[in-house]
Amino acid sequence: MNASPPLRVVLDTDTYNEVDDQFTLAYACLSPAQVKLEACYAAPFHNARSSGPADGMEKSYREIHHVLELVGTDLGGRVFRGATRWLGAGRRPVESEAVTDLISRAMDDSQPGPLHVVGIAAATNLASALLLEPRIAQRVRMVWLGGHPYDWPTADEFNLRQDVPAAQVLFESDVPMLHVPCKNVAEHLITTAADLREHLPPDQGLGDFLRQRFDLYLTQKGFQSKPLWDVLTVAVLINPGWAGIERTSRPRLTDDKRWQRGTTGEIDVVMEVKRDAIFQDLYRKLKGPARVPGASHGTPQP
Repeated sequence: MNASPPLRVVLDTDTYNEVDDQFTLAYACLSPAQVKLEACYAAPFHNARSSGPADGMEKSYREIHHVLELVGTDLGGRVFRGATRWLGAGRRPVESEAVTDLISRAMDDSQPGPLHVVGIAAATNLASALLLEPRIAQRVRMVWLGGHPYDWPTADEFNLRQDVPAAQVLFESDVPMLHVPCKNVAEHLITTAADLREHLPPDQGLGDFLRQRFDLYLTQKGFQSKPLWDVLTVAVLINPGWAGIERTSRPRLTDDKRWQRGTTGEIDVVMEVKRDAIFQDLYRKLKGPARVPGASHGTPQP
């Protein structure tokens, strides 16, 4: 029996925002048997690490290239800048290189199977593509991490909070979608600096870079541990059995960041996570032979 071909995937990521996007991008690149990463899109973000969405997007664009270099993956120029502003209340789509590529790639009849659009950031780029070309809803499957479970008192979470109208566009559309909530779901992918030191030995390349990013984040925040939330989006593509997935009615997201149930349509949602199986696979792939021995990646900046 022939193995299934890898899934066609594009990744929309605010890579410089935290530390889990770097792990997630590397994980996708190191899983070619299951994931064919066709393109990567830089998403906007705004927090203490950026002066605004445009700056966050640009820093993420550079961080994507940095990770790809360390992993040893060449996407052939298919890393694209995304939105420089939020959709906002007017829901005005933000045109960008990333959105143009997403629409073109989704509408390409020469490629087999659906395009899996993995979003681990504010939904600005994804919503803009849906607004500019609604037909892509029939050509893609969205996997988006953001918000919390539907019975949680609030949906308020960083990716969702950054651009609420963009998240509303996703949930109000008819695009096939796997939703990955954070509370009690993705947050189970928690790890520590000690765990990373054990499983990612010094290699003067990718492993050192990831551990340095992680250690700096914990130091700045005063944390002892940190969930690698976004890794779950790639893990469920590699092996859906690592997550409990249920189909339910598609909720409506209110302006005050709450869920309302009973709307039309259906959505798949991750309900539980097999944390150990996912980390075993992630660590096995990350601690492969050093991909860029002696690479000058320097010390991560605050």
